[in-house]
Parts: sequence; structure tokens; C-alpha cells
Amino acid sequence: MEYATLGNSGIQVSKICLGTMTFGEQNTEAEGHEQMDYALSQGIHFFDTAEMYSVPARKETQGSTERILGTWFRSRKNRDQIVLATKITGPSPTFQFLRDPLNYSAAQIREALEGSLTRLQTDYVDLYQLHWPERKMNMFGKRGFEYDPSDSWTDNFHDVIRTMDALIREGKIRTWGVSNENPWGLMRMLHLADLHGLPRPVSIQNPYSLLNRLFEVGLAEVSVREQAGLLAYSPMAFGVLSGKYDDDQADVSASRLTLFKQYGRYSGPSTREAAREYVRIAKEAGLLPSQMALAFVNSRPFVTSNIIGATTMPQLKENIESIRVALSPDVLRAIEDVYSRIPDPAP
Repeated sequence: MEYATLGNSGIQVSKICLGTMTFGEQNTEAEGHEQMDYALSQGIHFFDTAEMYSVPARKETQGSTERILGTWFRSRKNRDQIVLATKITGPSPTFQFLRDPLNYSAAQIREALEGSLTRLQTDYVDLYQLHWPERKMNMFGKRGFEYDPSDSWTDNFHDVIRTMDALIREGKIRTWGVSNENPWGLMRMLHLADLHGLPRPVSIQNPYSLLNRLFEVGLAEVSVREQAGLLAYSPMAFGVLSGKYDDDQADVSASRLTLFKQYGRYSGPSTREAAREYVRIAKEAGLLPSQMALAFVNSRPFVTSNIIGATTMPQLKENIESIRVALSPDVLRAIEDVYSRIPDPAP
């Protein structure tokens, strides 16, 4: 395994992170424990979760993923071996069963964190993240920013950062980061943290894959120059980049895109067309499509860690092995050729 540092925190994390959002929905507790055991045996000590998981999020299963991690920590007695990341849920009418209204006030951050700590059976979180912005902006498949004069959000970043500082001082979190953010939001928070001598966000967890490289447009330079590296999520685009949806022999009956039709972000015709091209490149180079897709993400200089997720052990093992794959100049040129023709079909 390879390792990198979370921003300026000094915390070392594995370049591959175990994503756990299937635990409690597509994976049982026993299967989740098996995945974590195997990941740790392969040098992966960075696990990511969120208070709203499992996915798709619903009241009946909310918090189930954190609870499965908690029972694993209790049974294995290895909390100190893991760099643990979780997230507070942002405003959304879908999640009002959590708190109503949802926001990032100091009271709600503390309430959400205490809930996570209880479910995780720990007294601290290594990386605490804002799952998505409070303000109205372009995220979750929306390409461009459209100003909405009815947006009632006012800039509360300073208060949020002060709350994170207090939690760090209390020993409840070690550091903090953002997710589904854009360049303005990340730079604004970095600026305010520096201006007031407060802890900076050390990471940004955004989508990034061969089918969505929009991070490169405005955020990649910020990540590199400001030491706020990308924690790349959906690097396999919900499995589309494995090629299984175009394989007549593959059983996709239990896959996310089959079970959960709401994830149309990765199902459009241009997305499938681009995926077929990337699968072709991999096969011509003698590579597994999944490993080529993940190796591409692993190789980007702005990526701190690549968040993989799997529902079966063979998938997990295949994904982890991507850390050993180095893409040749010919493969990288072929990838860029497809990207120039079909850029970012799954934003």
C-alpha cells in the first residue's frame, strides 16, 4: 500500500480508502466486518462513512453503517489502527428525519457528531467532514452555478471553522474537511482559517473518475497549492467503468444501478458510450477495466486517497490490487483521446 498526508495535519492515510456506505443495505454486518478485516490486512487503514449512511439513505437504515463500524471496533479492539472519517448531513428536505431544519450551526454540528461517536463506539473522529454545502450551488450532477436570489444562506463559514477548532481542542475530532464543494467555497474557508488563525480544511471529498473529471477544472490547482487534497468518491461511477453493464455474462441484478433507479447520473447514453471506450482501452492493454479506472485516479497528483466501495469480496480484492497498476504512456494517451471526444458525461 501507498500512503499520503491529509493536508497539513500530519495524519498519514492509505492511498486507497475503504468506503462503507453499502454496509447496512447491500452488505450485512458480517460482510462489512469481513471487508474491513481484509482491507486492514492489505494496509488500508483509512475508512470513510457518514451519519446518513447506508445508501440509499432512508429513516429505517440511517446510521446503520456507523453502527456496523462500531461493532467492528468493539470486537476487534483496534480503533487506534484506523484513520476514521465521517460526515454531518447538509440541508435537504430528504433528510429532515435527522434534524429539522438541517444546518451547520454549532449546536447541530455537536449533535450530529455526538450521534456518530455513539454509533461508532469511539470518543473521537480523525476527519470530520461537511457532507455538502448549505448554500445553493452546483453539485450532485449539476454542471454550472446558477445564482438563486431566493437562497437565504448567509456566509457562516467563520462560525463553522470556529466550531471545528473547538472540537479539535476538546479532542473529539483531529481535523476536518469538506465534501461536494466548489473552488469558491474551499478557497473562502481556507482564507478565513488563515486570517483568524484557525484550523484549515485538510481535504475535499468530491466525485472523480474517468467519467467525471470536472475536479480538474478549478479544484485541482487549489488542492495542490493549498494542501487540501482530493478524497475521490465514485471512482468507478457506480461500477459502470467495470464494464459489467455491457457484459451479457455478468449478473447485475444486485448492482446499485439495478436496485436504485434514482442514480441516473451514471446511466446516460454518453456515459455508457465513454465507459465502453475505456473498457476497450483496458482490454487492449491487458488490464482489468476496474483496475485501469482506479489506477488512473490513484495516479493524479491532487488525489490524497481514492475511496473504493464493493459489495463482494472478489470486487474488493480486485479494487485494492489497483494500487499495483501503473498505466503506460500509451494507455494514458488513449484515455485522453476518449476524454477529448466525450468529456465528463457523468458530472
